[in-house]
Amino acid sequence: PASFAQARIWLDERIRFDPDKPQVAIYNMPFVYRLQPDHTLSITQLHHALHLTVNKHLSLHTSLHFDTQKNLLMQRVITHENKNNNNMFSIIETTYETDEQLNGILHDEIRNPHLFDHAQGLVFRCHLVYYKSISSNHLLSHKDVVIFNFHHALFDFPSMNIFLHDLNQAYTTAQLLYDDNTNLR
Repeated sequence: PASFAQARIWLDERIRFDPDKPQVAIYNMPFVYRLQPDHTLSITQLHHALHLTVNKHLSLHTSLHFDTQKNLLMQRVITHENKNNNNMFSIIETTYETDEQLNGILHDEIRNPHLFDHAQGLVFRCHLVYYKSISSNHLLSHKDVVIFNFHHALFDFPSMNIFLHDLNQAYTTAQLLYDDNTNLR
């Protein structure tokens, strides 16, 4: 079964909004990052690090569905057998030229109710926002923005430190240690 907190968030979304026509998301948790000047970030390494990190943390590929026979909200870990690894989370690439366009992208990450799919276990996404054009050299620079967005039913604010620690380790070493003491719960 799902935890009490997961059930509360799941139920709250259904009570406040028509599930078929949600107006606005209230449980999207975007974290926005920009590189320092003269720094770059390899998109290839980031993709690999994200795959390692999502694979380690079961909550980042867990589905929530209501079991009508048990009358309980259930959670199920989505595995490679259930899905192609590329579909365990999404990576989106867009561009912006003005601050207004960037603000529109950020607003969409906060308020768009269609970014996640609990039933499919899609509860995390990475949005790469390039300044003016998508990089041909596969590097992010200081004017580009990285948005990590999570659904709050399966992620909370203290989890971000663990996520960033593991993402950094996976990015710099191309591997990730599996330790029950550092897993998201």
